[in-house]
Amino acid sequence: MYEGLDLNVTWFVLIGVLLTGYAILDGFDLGVGSLHLLIKNDLDRRIALNSIGPFWDGNEVWLVTGGGALFAAFPHVYATFTSGFYLAVMLILMVIIFRAVAIEFRSKVESATWRKAWDIAFSISSIMIGLLFGIALGNVIIGIPVAADKEAYMTFFDLLNPYAILVGITTVALFMMHGAIFLVMKTEGDLQKLVRGWVNNAIIFFVICYVTTTMATLIYVPQMASILKSHPEYFLIAIFNMLAIANIPREIFHGREFRAFLSSSFSILALLALFAIGIFPNLLSSTISPEYSLNIYNAASSRTTLEVMFTMALIGIPFVLSYTISIYWIFRGKVKLDNTSY
Repeated sequence: MYEGLDLNVTWFVLIGVLLTGYAILDGFDLGVGSLHLLIKNDLDRRIALNSIGPFWDGNEVWLVTGGGALFAAFPHVYATFTSGFYLAVMLILMVIIFRAVAIEFRSKVESATWRKAWDIAFSISSIMIGLLFGIALGNVIIGIPVAADKEAYMTFFDLLNPYAILVGITTVALFMMHGAIFLVMKTEGDLQKLVRGWVNNAIIFFVICYVTTTMATLIYVPQMASILKSHPEYFLIAIFNMLAIANIPREIFHGREFRAFLSSSFSILALLALFAIGIFPNLLSSTISPEYSLNIYNAASSRTTLEVMFTMALIGIPFVLSYTISIYWIFRGKVKLDNTSY
């Protein structure tokens, strides 16, 4: 079955698509959460919360699906990652749960103090999720100490190196830009004017972080850029990425918020594409010895397993896409509060 198809590469791409879908979809609601405390009025905070209300939990399905696909297709990578990043993974799960609790509990009691406390919890947990995912990504880029037994011998504090923290801050900045654009798209009136003013500042913050991270990558992780020398056509992705970012203020100025959101989404897609191209074919690079690195061949399941999973993916993915498109179509337009709102 599927003769002539390199299923290892196919699953590398499919998992990348799932995690990119998560970054684009959950990225804007994490961005809205990160900006939440900048909104001072309680009514406006409710509008901001309800702009992500129908989507935030469904967006996380993409993360769960991507994690499940990684577990089944590349079990050695999943095992090494979850053991090496154990405390970080537990911390991410805690803040994801804490954020969900904050969203659900905020409007249960008519008390300003109660709401303010959950607002702070919601915003901090949103920032922490983006920061931790970015730190994990940064460590995957620079490599981790994977030994011959496929175990990663490191502590939680080893993950908090300057490069990984820089990638984490860049991720938070990217999500803030994405979230600000989404809020402009979903709001109107004074709140929209307020948020519209944040977009340029968010873009400047992200661009500064992006340029700094790119320079750090070229200096400290030059192997990420080596593929661009042998295949200069990939450099077009970086150029299109900068053009997409530059297009955002123009679209916002002309009131074409959806186009600005598409540009921001393309920027996330381009960044993760460059990341995938840079690490390929490795999934976890070893800093001890290159031969210990886990790649799409020495860390994969059997071909039979990959074939069965691919058949299931061909059946299941259209349902996931249909559900996602339906939800976004049903809840399109500006936010209107009612009795069912947060």
